[in-house]
Amino acid sequence: MEKERVKCLIVGSGPAGYTAAIYTSRANLSPVLYEGLQPGGQLTTTSEIENFPGYPEGIGGFDIMEDIKTQAERFGADIRAGYVESIDMSVRPFKAVIDGAKEIEADTVIIATGASAKYLGLEDEKKYSGMGVSACATCDGFFYRKKVVAVVGGGDTACEEAMYLSSLAKEVYMIVRKDYLRASQVMQDRVLNKENIHVLFNTNTVGLFGENGVEGAHLVKFKGTPQEEQLDIAIDGFFLAIGHKPNTDFLNGQIALDEAGYIITEGASTKTNIPGVFAAGDVADPHYRQAISAAGMGCRAAMDAERYLADNGLK
Repeated sequence: MEKERVKCLIVGSGPAGYTAAIYTSRANLSPVLYEGLQPGGQLTTTSEIENFPGYPEGIGGFDIMEDIKTQAERFGADIRAGYVESIDMSVRPFKAVIDGAKEIEADTVIIATGASAKYLGLEDEKKYSGMGVSACATCDGFFYRKKVVAVVGGGDTACEEAMYLSSLAKEVYMIVRKDYLRASQVMQDRVLNKENIHVLFNTNTVGLFGENGVEGAHLVKFKGTPQEEQLDIAIDGFFLAIGHKPNTDFLNGQIALDEAGYIITEGASTKTNIPGVFAAGDVADPHYRQAISAAGMGCRAAMDAERYLADNGLK
């Protein structure tokens, strides 16, 4: 197997990974970044971004990631196609296997693999991706001002998304599979007392419809019971709020994770429980999940990695 030694290996290519590449390159760490299965990360599936500083007219998700990637390459970052299958963190330097064909020995590792939104598994979710289907109300809610939207989920996240959307949209449907909300009592009270939020309990989404984007949803109430009833609702946007799954499977349990699977970092730093390994972006952030906050964590991870190398005589 081909081998290579690097000072800094960056795993993942979203805003966190590419920003870490900018900062580590400018610090003369000669970083190597592997883009993974989705070069550019989740942002590349977003049609337009209006809340990232520096783009007053908005910009497409793919285009902004290409801009950040180009900036990293300008400073010398070695950005490569490829998937990091595993990393052995029990040895120094760390050993990462790339596509089963190459081994990278790295003095530091920055993990920026993100988190994947959970979907219902409907074909229509793929069909209308970027055309009315979203997994981030904060990112895309602005496009649905004075329109009608639906939020799928019954937990705190779903309630928070519904409340946020209720300040923008004309009407918000909450589609809840069970006959109750799983959210905290405070969030339940807020949702149930909000006049433009309509909670549909005992309801499953079985499809979406529309010509050039989402125009409605096919629903089933009391699915699998004698009371089963099919109905359609007219909506302009369909928001998933049933959780995210951090992309940490390839770490094989070597790093400390919280109960939801997010990487735990020390205080305000990006340090993990393994010295020399840092985490940035959505893989370590269950709260904000924004491109700008991920980019900020990428900056911090790069600075933490540089300090670690300097402190250990590796720079």
